[in-house]
Amino acid sequence: MVPLIDLYERMLRVRECEMRLAQRFNDGKIPGFIHLSIGQEAVAVGVAAALRPTDTIASTHRGHGHGIAKGMTPEGLFHEIGGNVEGPCRGRGGSLHVADFSVGMLGANGIVGGGIPIAVGSALAHARLGNGNVAGVFFGDGALAEGVLHESLNLAALKRLPVLFVCENNGWSEFSPTSSQYVGTFEKLAATFGIEFRRVDGNDVEAVHAAAVDLVDRLRGGQGPAALECVTLRVKGHYEGDPQAYRKGVADREGAIDPLVAARTRLHAMDVDIASVEARVKAQVDAAAAAAEAGTAPAFDEAVKGVYA
Repeated sequence: MVPLIDLYERMLRVRECEMRLAQRFNDGKIPGFIHLSIGQEAVAVGVAAALRPTDTIASTHRGHGHGIAKGMTPEGLFHEIGGNVEGPCRGRGGSLHVADFSVGMLGANGIVGGGIPIAVGSALAHARLGNGNVAGVFFGDGALAEGVLHESLNLAALKRLPVLFVCENNGWSEFSPTSSQYVGTFEKLAATFGIEFRRVDGNDVEAVHAAAVDLVDRLRGGQGPAALECVTLRVKGHYEGDPQAYRKGVADREGAIDPLVAARTRLHAMDVDIASVEARVKAQVDAAAAAAEAGTAPAFDEAVKGVYA
């Protein structure tokens, strides 16, 4: 199990990166759109901390936190989202398709549920190779009605694949409450395919981590796929700049369930040196932002490289 202070540092790194990305986006320094996971850091960090560097994950359109939690550097993330050639995808992936195979981050995905079959395929590769690795996939509750999830659960169960299905249940499918999109539950869906299921407070990083460690141990033991539902809150809108006119009261609830506040409160009770951790993370993110500011924009003729053989 990873100590709480380390989990807190990883969550803080995700939060600081995304706050800085929001600032850069609003300053017009990031092309396209960005989708932030502020308020959901405990899910990404709690799960990724249970994985090895050689394990793989697939993500969603809200994937910055998953990438950082899996081992991407803030500098690499900032370069990629800024479109710089120094990014792990040479700036071609951007926010919606950020990936870094060197740390097992198979990529974010602009399609709802699009990362699910990718993770199942990765789990199949791990099983065929017998390398002892596992795959994880993050998806939102908006993906519960997607046929690709149902097919992937079925195939994973049939082949007893080492894949962890992680539902980040933040209650919203883009601009609509999930209750208006899906009549079932993830628990019942997993039970249909005989898949081990757990539900945890997605704002409690220790609870997420403990459940993930247990389920990942099952995967490595050859007991087939597992499902983890993390109940959390999407603090920001669907995209940065979303006015969120379709819901009310977010600000009133934010502080009470902020995963970083909850972890910090426990750490204060343990008399842990939090200040040095916060200073270290801030310095790291400041350096990453400065590096991205000085990054190299791609040359026009780079656009066709890698497209044709």
